[in-house]
Formats: sequence, C-alpha cells, structure tokens
Amino acid sequence: MATLTVPSAVPSVSEDCEQLQKAFSGWGTNEKLIIDILGHRNAEQRNLIRKTYAETYGEDLLKALDKELTSDFERLVLLWTLDPAERDALLANEATKRWTSSNQVLMEIACTRSANQLLHARQAYHARYKKSLEEDVAHHTTGDFRKLLLPLVSAYRYEGDEVNMSLAKTEAKLLHEKISNKAYSDDDVIKVLGTRSKAQINATLNHYKNEYGNDIIEDLEADPKDDFLALVRSTVKCLVYPEKYFEEILRQAINKRGTDEGALTRVISTRAEFDLKIIADEYQRRNSVPLTRAIVKDTHGDYEKLLLVLAGHDEA
Repeated sequence: MATLTVPSAVPSVSEDCEQLQKAFSGWGTNEKLIIDILGHRNAEQRNLIRKTYAETYGEDLLKALDKELTSDFERLVLLWTLDPAERDALLANEATKRWTSSNQVLMEIACTRSANQLLHARQAYHARYKKSLEEDVAHHTTGDFRKLLLPLVSAYRYEGDEVNMSLAKTEAKLLHEKISNKAYSDDDVIKVLGTRSKAQINATLNHYKNEYGNDIIEDLEADPKDDFLALVRSTVKCLVYPEKYFEEILRQAINKRGTDEGALTRVISTRAEFDLKIIADEYQRRNSVPLTRAIVKDTHGDYEKLLLVLAGHDEA
C-alpha cells in the first residue's frame, strides 16, 4: 500500500505550474509551496507538471528546482519529481559508478520492481545514458558480483501465481546442497535467483524450510564478513520479503549515530507510491516506534517535512 496522499480535488496542471513558478520568484524560495504541490501528486501528475512547466516557462522543472534548492531536501525533491523509471535509471547509474560492498542498489532495483517496472527502467537508462544498464553493470562489476547482478538486472520474470511444486522440491534440494558446500555463486544458485518467478522462489524456499528446518536466510549467514554472501542474502530478501529488506535499510539509516540520508531518501522516494505503508508497519513491528517518529527524531527542516508528507503524515 502506498503512503502518498493525493487530494480528491487537484488544481489544474497550469495552476500547479504557476504556483511552482511563484515559489521560485522573488527573494528566497517558498519551500512549503513546493512540498504542498509535488508532495501530493502522483507520478502521472508530476510528469504532466514537468511537461507543462517546460512548455510554459521554457525551462525544465528539474533544472529550476536544482537552482533553488540545496542539500538533502534538493536530492529528495529531485528524485521524487522524476518518473519512477527515470529515477531507477539514475539510481542504477550512480550505483555502477561507486560500487562498494555496502551498495546494493542495483540488486534492490532489479529484485523489488515488477517485470515491467524493471523493463521501463532499462529503457529509461537507454534514453538517458545512450547505453544499456547491462553493459554498465558488466563494465563496473567483477567476479561473483557480476555473475549475480547481470542476470538480475536483465530479468523479465513471470508474474503469475502458478508454481511447479516438483521443481520447487528439486531446487530446494539443489540450493541446500550448494549452500552446505558454500558454493554460493554456483550456476544453479544464480539460475534460481536470476530467472524464477517470485512465486516459484517462494514455493522453493518454503519447501527448503520444511525439509531442512532452517529459513534459507539463516543458512546464508555462515560468514558475516563475506560481501558476496551478504548480497545473496539481500537478493533473497528482496525477492521474497521486500518489506523486511526495506525495513532493515531504514533501521540502519536512521537508528545509528549519524543518519544515512542517501538510503533514507532512496527508500522513501521509491516506495511512497507503492508499498511504504507495509514497510512502515514492518518498521513499527520491528522497532516499536512509528517510522514517522523516527524520521522526526533524525531529520529536520524542509527535508523532514517532505519525508513526512511522502510517508503519509503531514504532522507527526
């Protein structure tokens, strides 16, 4: 469930554009007006605002925002204003340029988006960067990381509910054998994670737990210092328990000394229109604190205000 709230009576696009232009005019910027408009419009409405703003004022709205805003608030506004596919393309491109063991954004995009959302992100990548996401992933990653990430970002998974229980049983046994032998990058492991539907993977992992007594995540915690194994664990979480994956990202971003604004901004901006309510419920269940209260405690100013609006709370 989304947390984005759109008013039942939305002003005309031309009126929104006029108000945004006013927010940029004169001395200072009217950040509240920007939040009130963009923070309460869905992707289709924001796209129309961008198109109309450019036609009316001869300037890309993103460039206008970039000139007027700064810091974490600017980053959040710019990411939010982008079409979801463009946003994913931008985040993926940034990830290919600064790959580290803790940067799992490529896997996150590949595994938590629908087949069509990932396809559209790849198309947006073509349009924006004049090359493919796959070739950049191949160029900027190596070894086992490349072996797993390439099929993940290239996937177009079946999204129906049908599962093959015989295959689930066979592949559960296969995964148990490979994990027991610490063959985490084995071709068969990659094939299951990189090609099977989420429903099929879920059936396989349920059989794994029933047959071998452990959740597969537990068996993938053999070596906490193994960066590739951490990526495999996160891949499984994203495919089967995305709300738990995102809750963990948020907990690490706002429950430690020094907020990770990059991770917080990414999760709120990418999930507010899709499943942030489910993620927020998981966050409260896990931490006994509402997500919005955690945001208030760790952030401030206009950045905090827009985060709260996108999380479904204008006041917290």
